[in-house]
Amino acid sequence: MKPLAERLRPQNLETYIGQKHLVGENGVLRKALATQRIPSIIFWGPPGVGKTTLAKIIARQLERPYFELSAINSGVKDIREAITSAKKQQFFSRPNPILFIDEIHRFSKSQQDALLGAVEQGVVTLIGATTENPSFEVISALLSRCQVYTLRHLEATDLEELLQTALAKDEFLRIKKIDVQERNALFQYSGGDARKLLNILELVVNSQTEEPIIITDKIVTDNLQQNLVQYDKDGEMHYDIISAFIKSVRGSDPNAAVYWLARMLEGGEEVKFIARRLIILAAEDIGLANPNALLLANSCFDTVHKIGMPEARIILSQTTIYLATSAKSNTAYTAIDKALAFVRETGNLSVPLELRNAPTKLMKELNYGKNYQYAHDFDGNFVEANFLPEKIKGKIFYQPQNNSTENKILQRLKMIWGRIYKYK
Repeated sequence: MKPLAERLRPQNLETYIGQKHLVGENGVLRKALATQRIPSIIFWGPPGVGKTTLAKIIARQLERPYFELSAINSGVKDIREAITSAKKQQFFSRPNPILFIDEIHRFSKSQQDALLGAVEQGVVTLIGATTENPSFEVISALLSRCQVYTLRHLEATDLEELLQTALAKDEFLRIKKIDVQERNALFQYSGGDARKLLNILELVVNSQTEEPIIITDKIVTDNLQQNLVQYDKDGEMHYDIISAFIKSVRGSDPNAAVYWLARMLEGGEEVKFIARRLIILAAEDIGLANPNALLLANSCFDTVHKIGMPEARIILSQTTIYLATSAKSNTAYTAIDKALAFVRETGNLSVPLELRNAPTKLMKELNYGKNYQYAHDFDGNFVEANFLPEKIKGKIFYQPQNNSTENKILQRLKMIWGRIYKYK
């Protein structure tokens, strides 16, 4: 018997749940389908939100031949065979076939290059699905020929609709007496993932032999604790594991961090994905407390990209331990977020005249750049001046935290900007 998630896979947009910004009444993808013409597409979003389903619906609605490859187990030969088959479908002005590639981010550059010609020539309309930012993982030549659509985690209303659909329409569930008394755990553990919600529902239903089948938060939690699967290559627990990894590094626990790193590696996670998260951690959670952390993390990314597994595990371990044991500061993160929030609140405040660029005579006559004091002309390469719009003169966005490196930064700021960073 097929899994519940497969039995309930939508066959058209009317039964498709979620992604209203794309397929709702005014959704951009629905409008494109109405014209019977679509560009090549990259669907970017987390697992279980309907990327594969949407590709199949598009092919079915447009009545196009449909070819599907998975980047996990397909090579250049498979790509060329699919393109050859697609060419054979081109006759009597028939629209070009759709080639769907799941997890396109796992394709190497050479594999993506093999696709490029067919996409350029219109042999196929490419639809790729990825859980990773396509700007990093899809070659620029291919990306420039595709429209990127972002898919989001399902919202609570979407999950409720999906649950009710399963109970009312699935051929096996609808004949059972199922009493859903609580649904918080169902929705929480699904994490906005439709497939995960249906898998959990099926697990809980199958665990009870007598009707009515009761579903409560406790029953859901108990069943998951007893049947929790390992981190898998298809990404069922992808976000849970990476979350635990990030929080362990942030929490300065090298042992937990290495454990979650091992879970990811053993589960087949992309080493570049892990290395990118280490770069973000180095800037967001360590930052100015240890600026070398960002250099090491960036070097880690370059190195694992060059050598791959299994040796990449050593570089990832070294970088993970270094970041976990490093002093922590999120001041770079909080400073830019404070500044962004302030800019959104205050709008485009005027740039002081002395800070403005003056490339023309007219601008100079308007006093652009006049009275600007060049810092290197003064002792210590510093002169006290105002570099903010006049209305927010003295505003502080960066506040050093209590660690050895930022304590030194604070002392210098107090010395040169005593009117702002006052001595305590």
